[in-house]
This record gives sequence, structure tokens and C-alpha cells, in this order.
Amino acid sequence: MAHNSLPLETAITALRSILPLEAPADVLLSRFFREHPLLGPKDRAFVAELVFGVLRNLRSLDTACGKPTPRLLAIAWLVRIQGMNMRELAPLLRGPELDQVPEIKAFDLDSQPLAVQWDVPDWLAQRLLAIYGEVAATRLTAALRRGAPLDLRVNTILAKRDDLLATLNEAGMRATATPYSPVGIRLADKPALSQYRPFLAGHFEVQDEGSQLLAYLVAPKRGEMVVDFCAGAGGKTLILGALMHSTGRLYAFDVSEKRLTKLKPRLKRSGLSNITPQLISNENDSRIKRLAGKINRVLVDAPCSGLGTLRRNHDLKLRQNPASVTELTQKQASILAAASKLVKPGGRLVYATCSLLPEENEDIVTAFLALNPRFRLKNAADVLSEQKIDLNTGEYLRLNPADHGTDGFFAAVLEAQL
Repeated sequence: MAHNSLPLETAITALRSILPLEAPADVLLSRFFREHPLLGPKDRAFVAELVFGVLRNLRSLDTACGKPTPRLLAIAWLVRIQGMNMRELAPLLRGPELDQVPEIKAFDLDSQPLAVQWDVPDWLAQRLLAIYGEVAATRLTAALRRGAPLDLRVNTILAKRDDLLATLNEAGMRATATPYSPVGIRLADKPALSQYRPFLAGHFEVQDEGSQLLAYLVAPKRGEMVVDFCAGAGGKTLILGALMHSTGRLYAFDVSEKRLTKLKPRLKRSGLSNITPQLISNENDSRIKRLAGKINRVLVDAPCSGLGTLRRNHDLKLRQNPASVTELTQKQASILAAASKLVKPGGRLVYATCSLLPEENEDIVTAFLALNPRFRLKNAADVLSEQKIDLNTGEYLRLNPADHGTDGFFAAVLEAQL
């Protein structure tokens, strides 16, 4: 595509409408595309790439621009991240920009504070430095700035991984088996799959490998009673149902009707018949109380800051702050306490987040165990190894994109004493 035909002005308009970040960036971008129905697929792809590229590198681009405007940020992304040269850019530039661009290009990022180099707010840079140290945090933030691959989960009720790998590769999709999840497939590209026949037939779902592994910590057995306590759109519910071979009973609870509605078409495709979605008003809903002490396994994928998913949700780092994290930790403690009441003696409770912060992870579990002596921590690596998954991150499952190629996840396996 010739650079002078790039829909740069459209992309700048999109960026201008998204940058106040009054809602999640992907929601705002979808709205922008609905309002601009004449954009072709190539133009939409460029607009999306530019918008998310700027958000991913916003802190460093902001600093490089000095006085950033959406237009200047877009140009800075083309120069610094996409590597466009002055000759290609000149026809797109106006007045003073001809002088600004060489300065933006020459901006020395290495002389900047770590928060700017890492493209995160100051508070988050301080936390990551304290948790990981400079070398590991530099690797981690670099991995969080790269795009995420497209991972699929094979629906073992209807398909086998080897067969699906062969089908995808025959269709030219460059698919490989994921290194840890026994039912995962990683695609080299991001093909449109929503009308692809094996998808419509329920043979697979899109799901990050890290998210798949959480189900193997729950490790439900045939015929058990299982609860997915914060089911959302049901990605983990569906893999749990498949691990149960569609037997027993699996409750999918969530407080959001909109999220549970998204589970319906997925459930229909899946061929599973053991799932009961239930809308609840909060974690202490009477529908939950009725199940107290009756459940074999409970998964709590708690609402969290989502900082482990920055590869996909670049704007989260700009929308979270220490106060919002503190508020989340109170909610996490309350949800875990409520969910634990469902677990029968000898049952299992898995607490998980897609956060990288100990205050949402280890600290929640430690405080819970201090208040609930009937639960004991079980080594997550042992649980995975029982299922022939060779992944040892210690007693807790701790995944991150730099070390494992997955989103950032944390999980603790808690067993109720008999």
C-alpha cells in the first residue's frame, strides 16, 4: 500500500475520539467503525493497528513529542515504531511538523526514567520494579508491549487436537500445538474465524493458553458438582464442561447479564449439556447459599486489574490506578470468602486472576488462609504434573508473556480438609 494512500487522517480522527479513554479502547474503536461504515477491511486494519500501537507505546511517544496531539502521536508512531523515513512521511506532514519529526526520531529513550522506557504510569513502574527487579521487569514490559498470538482451545467433546491442527494447516493457517495446554493451538497469524466451518461446528474456541491451564488446576472429574463463580462469557466454563465429559453439573454464575448472554451461542456450539448459566445479584445471592457445602470444585476467576492482559488491552494501564486496585482487592477478598462456603469437605477451590500484582494474588490467598483454617494450599505444579503438564512455577501458578508466551495469570489451589 502506498504510504500516501494510508487512511492517516481517518486513523487520527479515531485516535482523537478514543484518547480520553472514557470507556475501554476496543469498545470505543468498534463504535468508531460503526459510525464509519464505508471503511474497507484494509483501512480498518490500519486504523486499528495505529490506535492500539499508539496506546501500547503512549508514555514514550508522549514524551518524545513534547507537546503531543493525537496527530503528532500518530506521526510519532509511524516514525519511531513503524520505522517510516522522512522521504515517505514528507507528503503527509504540515508546516512545523517537518522540523518536529527529526527531533521525535532522534529522541533518546534510553536516557528516560524506567516508567517512560517501559510505557507504564509511574505507580506501576514502581510496583513492577519492586516485584521483579529491573532486568526481569524490562523483559516483562517489552513482552506486554508486543501483540498477543491467537490461541485456540480444541473442544475435545467434538474434535481432536491433531485432526484440527491438520485441518488448520491445510487451510494455510500455520497452526502449532501450544507448549503447555494439552488442548491448545497457537496460530501464527490472526485469520478471521467467525464464519469458519470448524468454528461454527463447535470444534474450537478462541482462548489464551494461560486461561486454559486454569481449568487443569480445577481438574474436575466426571459426575461432579462444579461452580465457575465469575463465569463471564464462559470461556473457562466450556473447558471445564469438556473436562467433565459433559457429565455432572456445572453452574456458571455471573453478575452481568450481558456477559452470560455471550455464553449462550458458545454453549450451543459446544455440544455440552451439563452447564447451567445463572445470573446472580452479588456474591452473597440466595441461589449461591442453597449450594453451600455441596460443591466438589469451585473456580474463582476474580475481577482484577487485568494488568496481565496488557498485550491485548493496552489501555488498562492508563485506566487503572492504586485506588482502583485497592478497591478490587476488597472485592476479591469478599468473592473468595463467599465462594469458599460452597466447597464440600475434601473439595477444591481455585483462586485466579489475570493480574501481576501480589496485592491481588498471593496477599489475597494468604489473608484468606489465615481466616479459613479448613483450607490448605496445594502445590500448583504438582496438580499440573498429575495431568502430565510439565510446568513448574512453584506452589502458585504464575504465568507471564515474557517467560511463558501466555497472558499474565496467577492461580492458587486450595483444598478443603475432610
